[in-house]
Amino acid sequence: MNSRRNFIKQASFAAGAALLIPSFAFDKASKNVGLQLYTLRDLLPTDVAGVIEKVAQAGYKEVETYGFSNGKFWNLTTKEFKSLLDANGLKAPSGHYGIDDFVKTGSTDRLKADIESSAALGGKYFTIAGAHVDMTKGADGFKKTAADFNKVAEIAKASGLKFAYHNHDFEFKKLGDTTGYDVYLQETDKNLVNFEMDLYWVVRSGNDPLALFKKYPGRFPMWHVKDMDKAKPELNTEVGKGSIDFKKIFAQAKLSGMQNFFVEHENNYQPDQIGSITTSCAYIKANLI
Repeated sequence: MNSRRNFIKQASFAAGAALLIPSFAFDKASKNVGLQLYTLRDLLPTDVAGVIEKVAQAGYKEVETYGFSNGKFWNLTTKEFKSLLDANGLKAPSGHYGIDDFVKTGSTDRLKADIESSAALGGKYFTIAGAHVDMTKGADGFKKTAADFNKVAEIAKASGLKFAYHNHDFEFKKLGDTTGYDVYLQETDKNLVNFEMDLYWVVRSGNDPLALFKKYPGRFPMWHVKDMDKAKPELNTEVGKGSIDFKKIFAQAKLSGMQNFFVEHENNYQPDQIGSITTSCAYIKANLI
């Protein structure tokens, strides 16, 4: 570590060093590799304990949950699921939930149950994987949803959680001189509403994550790290094997505000799901952090 610091000091090129040594940008970011458990959605329902053990064995230290329903994660209560994570040395700083019930009806029953579950797991972020938008209203539709984000963020804050929104690609469609994503970032309270950037969907939509970091510095405390197949962009591939330049992106972790990141892989696993997440984790540890 001392020799690395001396090299950087002697070189006197901090920005260049950050590009050469991505971990230099991680002063406040977690270096723990996380996994969005949706990646293993075909395996989890039948062997939760076994799959979670394999996630830890693959080198992960954090997970992002999904699938909380009727008070349980795959037939395990929140308390039981947390015990399972603890037994395998895993933390769950974020979980994916939905807010459509609240948006459509104004009811907070399910919303509060989800928030309580996230908090009970020791989470930091109550993350929305997607939200209903009235697309017929253009930018105004996104403004309405942004207002809902502010409301939910206040409720989450009361339970000690931060609110975050996870994007796909539809938010980047042009709406006159703006996009839905720009509306979200501009219409939400930056002290309440955070963003989990899915790097794959940003690139797939034809946008540049680095440009968004510069435009909205500090607004992206979480990322989904998901690579794009070089020949078929509609397919995923293991991190480091695809077309996304993660070294440049990770070098700007500080500008982004990134504190946690999660590997996500939705299709085209090689050689299989567990082998795939193992390869991605190893690449990240060797090359990006």
